[in-house]
Amino acid sequence: MSNELVEIDGSQLEGGGQILRISLTISVLTNTPIKIINIRAGRSKPGLMEQHLKGVELVCDICDGKVQGAEIGSTEITFRPGKVKSGNYKAVIKTAGSISLLLQVALPCVLFADDESTLNLQGGTNAEMAPQIDYTTEVFRPLLEKFGATFDFYLKRRGYFPKGGGDVTVTVKPIPNLSPIEMLEQGDVTGIYGWSFVAGTLPLHMTHTMANSATNRLRDFYKNINIERYKESPGVSVGNCSGIILVAETNSGCVLGGSALGKRGETSEQTGLKAAEELRTALKNGACLDIHSQDQVIVFMALADGISKIKVGTISMHTNTAIYVIEKLTKAKFCITPSGEGSIIECVGIGYKSSYFP
Repeated sequence: MSNELVEIDGSQLEGGGQILRISLTISVLTNTPIKIINIRAGRSKPGLMEQHLKGVELVCDICDGKVQGAEIGSTEITFRPGKVKSGNYKAVIKTAGSISLLLQVALPCVLFADDESTLNLQGGTNAEMAPQIDYTTEVFRPLLEKFGATFDFYLKRRGYFPKGGGDVTVTVKPIPNLSPIEMLEQGDVTGIYGWSFVAGTLPLHMTHTMANSATNRLRDFYKNINIERYKESPGVSVGNCSGIILVAETNSGCVLGGSALGKRGETSEQTGLKAAEELRTALKNGACLDIHSQDQVIVFMALADGISKIKVGTISMHTNTAIYVIEKLTKAKFCITPSGEGSIIECVGIGYKSSYFP
């Protein structure tokens, strides 16, 4: 490990918390000390909010790292990683900050620990500007398994805006390395399914409206769409919320998703249509990964032992940001080429291998 700090400018591209999360993850795995400046400079309230601070603290625990400047509102931190170790780790966000985003920063680290690890993550399970926890388990996890990794998942309680209060336990078994993936042909849709839910004081009929509007919008891709509709029982969630998660599977092994949460001033029909449009766009573009999963697999493509290729639709700013950070901190090389109505992302991975396996 070099003692020289690599400086990452948090104002680049997406300019949000993603730069912080990916920088920390890659810093830990490559044992590279980093200095992140202008943290979340592209947001209306720059600097570390509680959910970002908890991510920093969680990663520090996982690797016995040392950090300077980690406090609410800080726009600059210096992080020196230690060695990843297995354990039982806990991170509690006192707001509805996203549990899925905590998992994003921690999961790649504990995949290369010496033994099984448990992550107890508390906060928001279904939050705006982040993957809903159902998306993480039903869309992202099957994609992760193509790289040769996975996680077990127990949802004790859901938590919604503004209080959070969700409680999730994730168990991760270590692996020696990640395999490259190739997903270039969407194939034919073999199923579309999902969940439409309400919690708290919201009425059940909203679930039917969301599900029906989504179903009608997607019937030209697949006729037999199955969307479960339910109202959460008291005690299994904190707060009021409505939302919908959609998943499409194809005969070539693609898993694509779309999701939306209810908002003030928006009808339940509009919420359902929004989720359907996300999924519909990915299917129309011939993509194998949707707009939300493409950036989440970039880290794993970079770490994999070989060349990965994925077909996506429009390249998102989050994807460009992930590539920017990873190429700055590793020798992974990415190439994006147009393909039909989308693009192919190719990556020559660094072949990262766990030091705990022979």
